[in-house]
Amino acid sequence: MNRRVWAVARVLIGLGILVVVLWRMGTGASLAALRSLDAATPAIALGIGLFTTVLSALRWRLVAGRLGLRLPLGAAVADYYRALFLNAALPGGVLGDVHRAVRHGKDSGDLGRGVRAVVLERTAGQVALIAVVAIALPADPALFRHGRGAPLGLLLLVAAAVLGAAVIALVAAARWRYAARLRRALSAARTDLRLGLLARDTWPAVAGLSLAVLAGHLGMFLVAARVTGTRAPVAQLVPLFLLALLAMALPVNIGGWGPREGVLALAFSSAGLSAEHGLAVSVVYGVLAFVSSLPGAGVLLLRQARPRPAGTELELQECVLPECEAAHRGP
Repeated sequence: MNRRVWAVARVLIGLGILVVVLWRMGTGASLAALRSLDAATPAIALGIGLFTTVLSALRWRLVAGRLGLRLPLGAAVADYYRALFLNAALPGGVLGDVHRAVRHGKDSGDLGRGVRAVVLERTAGQVALIAVVAIALPADPALFRHGRGAPLGLLLLVAAAVLGAAVIALVAAARWRYAARLRRALSAARTDLRLGLLARDTWPAVAGLSLAVLAGHLGMFLVAARVTGTRAPVAQLVPLFLLALLAMALPVNIGGWGPREGVLALAFSSAGLSAEHGLAVSVVYGVLAFVSSLPGAGVLLLRQARPRPAGTELELQECVLPECEAAHRGP
């Protein structure tokens, strides 16, 4: 499939999901929750965002260092903030990570390895999320007792996420023209995976950072839930929020919006809660997540104001390696 056609299609799919959910559920509860936001809530979101961004930057720095790439912590935090802002502000939710990967690869003198470092760093977050979901959902068999057909719908959505990832991988592989080039890329990826993630002195730290970042995202969801007046126990809400985070990995969203709202409304209904409250929580979370990424706008403006050497411009629409597009999903 043509890259531009796929890019437009996935944005339209995400927008269509969001429109259908808002049409079916209404916007009353979501607007009421947004009107109830006080000055303290955005400040809390910025604090949580700082926590998760610094830990994510540490994870990226650790992986890049294991691959032999220099990455100062301050630069890693600034570039990560900028990537988060671009992911949230631009359609597709991936362009910020593409920019981050390519810029670091160019600055370090090894474009391919710089891109693979971002791929591995984001993959670590995704693996941590899937592992926690696999543990949390079966641990509460009564979670979806109240829904009618909802468990099947949720399973289909999870299956769609896996299928979407598989399709991306197949399309990426098809874009390589020569088998020899593909073999070289796979060989390099295996080597980097062994060094960057699976080494005995690396994976425990990467796993710990990934779980801490995931906890931060769940904390943001809990703040959004309290803003909407949802008083369900934390133990009941966390599995629902994990499903929402998993839905955000679907390659059909607009800065994270779309599948998240549909899944959280469905999950709340399945758990015997209000679907409208589920939608409201998702909307408030989206707003708070955007607020938490705003320091990245400042980084972007400062970087744009600096004179840049010739030849460093980057078209965000272009992805240097096929795996860039799959790199951004997950916490």
